[in-house]
Amino acid sequence: MNSPFRTWKGVDPHEFAPGVTINAIGGEQVLMCRVNYLPGAIIPSHSHPDSEQLMFVVSGDVTLTVEGKTRTLKQGDVAVVNKGLNHNLSTEEGCTFIEALSPVPRDHVPVPERDLVLGAGGDSLHVER
Repeated sequence: MNSPFRTWKGVDPHEFAPGVTINAIGGEQVLMCRVNYLPGAIIPSHSHPDSEQLMFVVSGDVTLTVEGKTRTLKQGDVAVVNKGLNHNLSTEEGCTFIEALSPVPRDHVPVPERDLVLGAGGDSLHVER
């Protein structure tokens, strides 16, 4: 599928972690995901050694801790997690946010044939996580 156009309509979200689902679309250099957290979902402390992550909260709220600094993000809030920084997320009520990661971490791409639009460089710039 070489078209630059995609839709998430009719595409079941991928369970990324317990209580966390994603829809993803990426290219050679950046990945965008719609992330849904069910109430009570928790992502424990982790880092993306090679990828920077940007988050934009669409609905609900999520508590984000980055390197010991904690903030509860609500609709309209944004956060930047630079590569290699330890961070964790949790939500009591649930939330939806859009995230962008660059370079593309392969573990965030549910179905590469469907979720990637690659040009001449292919996935040569993608990283393992």
